[in-house]
Amino acid sequence: MIRFEQVSVQYEGAARPALHSTDLTVPEGELCLLVGPSGVGKSTLLGTVSGLVPHFTGGTLRGRVTVAGRDTREHRPRDLADVVGSVGQDPRAHFVTDTVEDELAYGMESLGLPPGTMRRRVEETLDLLGLGELRDRPIATLSGGQQQRVAIGSVLTPHPRVLVLDEPTSALDPAAAEEVLAVLQRLVHDLGTTVLMAEHRLERVVQYADRLLLLPEPGAPARLGGPAELMAVSPVYPPVVALGRLARWSPLPLSVRDARREAAPLRAELDTRAPESARHAADATTTDATTPDATGAVGSGSVRSGPPAQVTGMTLRRNRLTVLHEIDLTLRAGETVALMGRNGAGKSTLLNSLVGLLEPTLGSVTAGGAAPHRTPPRELLRRAALVPQDPRDLLYADTVEAECAAADADAEAEPGSCRALVTELLPGVPGEAHPRDLSEGQRLALALAVVLTARPPLILLDEPTRGLDYAAKSRLVQVVRGLAAAGHAIVLATHDVELAAELAHRVVILAQGEIVADGPTAEVVTSSPAFAPQTAKVLAPQPWLTVAQVRAALESRPARGAPGDPEVPR
Repeated sequence: MIRFEQVSVQYEGAARPALHSTDLTVPEGELCLLVGPSGVGKSTLLGTVSGLVPHFTGGTLRGRVTVAGRDTREHRPRDLADVVGSVGQDPRAHFVTDTVEDELAYGMESLGLPPGTMRRRVEETLDLLGLGELRDRPIATLSGGQQQRVAIGSVLTPHPRVLVLDEPTSALDPAAAEEVLAVLQRLVHDLGTTVLMAEHRLERVVQYADRLLLLPEPGAPARLGGPAELMAVSPVYPPVVALGRLARWSPLPLSVRDARREAAPLRAELDTRAPESARHAADATTTDATTPDATGAVGSGSVRSGPPAQVTGMTLRRNRLTVLHEIDLTLRAGETVALMGRNGAGKSTLLNSLVGLLEPTLGSVTAGGAAPHRTPPRELLRRAALVPQDPRDLLYADTVEAECAAADADAEAEPGSCRALVTELLPGVPGEAHPRDLSEGQRLALALAVVLTARPPLILLDEPTRGLDYAAKSRLVQVVRGLAAAGHAIVLATHDVELAAELAHRVVILAQGEIVADGPTAEVVTSSPAFAPQTAKVLAPQPWLTVAQVRAALESRPARGAPGDPEVPR
């Protein structure tokens, strides 16, 4: 169905090709998962299939890519629309209409399908993706995850023979991601649709893949093969595979179910051990609590007059809808809180209220003792800062270097501080590049660095791992841990259950604008199958949350040491 014949792509000014000598065939009617670290050319490879590369992205394409017999060098994306449906990392760039129902119908209108067919397919897609209640909603009012489902639905309605998806579950909650993947499974198994998908959250998708297409490193040739075979050598892999590598299971398990079948000896070995005790947030009333100094950084040895943020009885209404209802929440110095819940539960709204973008209808919100919506932006930056879901909202300069220089100046930080953070989060981001030309993960790293340069006492991150591979996520974890250890309060609105298990002291779950759970991470995530990490599911009922905990326990054994792979991700 998809044939690559010695395909290379070179962008102007780039030191090396984005793709090099790719030669393989993706069979019809299979789900092929594209795997590799950030920056190896995954989005470029997907773009060659849809025709976006080189017709819209520029660059030089050598070799030949054919889809259902059509050469993508000779057919622009509009000429492939009846065969290929494509959704990129940014769903907002995909939309051409204003409402959900119109967006689902647009692609079929462009192909001239009969009205009766269009109506039936719209209804089917609304049901498949759980969008029925949103059909009349303006797209601009939807959450990021809801927009992602609409974007996927808009390419499903024309019934293409090939689906090209770049990070399709990155903004979805666990339940919504399962629904989307179930739909893709049905399309592959029942209709023979070919799905080529890139996804960093491998724990969600690798067990559904018929084949893996591995791009191991920049400039290296692509490899196509069985999922278990390539997971054994892939530089990126999910926790269930990491656990299998650590325990030396063969073949490697790709799903929690397969891992549980192998896990009895490991559970027996761990039975007499316990995970490292959960880190506790600093008590805001202790005399050695940290407090922000005049520059907005966090120092030590002084008394904090109050928590970094306090929400009391807060209700927030927008367009006559109650988005948040009677929220009570205290954020303490040195504490990392994971804010979780379904798409549209109110997570982003709560973060926006903490930085003054939204004013509460009832109740109160304070950040550093002041009401955020009444605090001037430059002063608020010393108290709280937010990295939104779309990092482009924070980026205005023409180059990465200029963006970093502006962040240093705004934060009154040492020159080079922001650039050092970018490098720490994601090495290899070119300083001369325009932020709009960066990958989603690179843009996120830049936006994170811009905010973290100011080091405000309260740091809010909305989906901070979207577009990041496991290595980049591990670096983010280390940065956030360092900030928490220095006394910053951090809130992560996230659907990434593995991140919450690794990093959060505490988990708060929102549902329909209300807090339905608030407690220590281990208690909250293991009590809900939807929010439990893979390691917890495999080793239940034992209280292990991460591979790192298991590895530490095994390494503490006397004499013979621990088995496994030194590169097992946390």
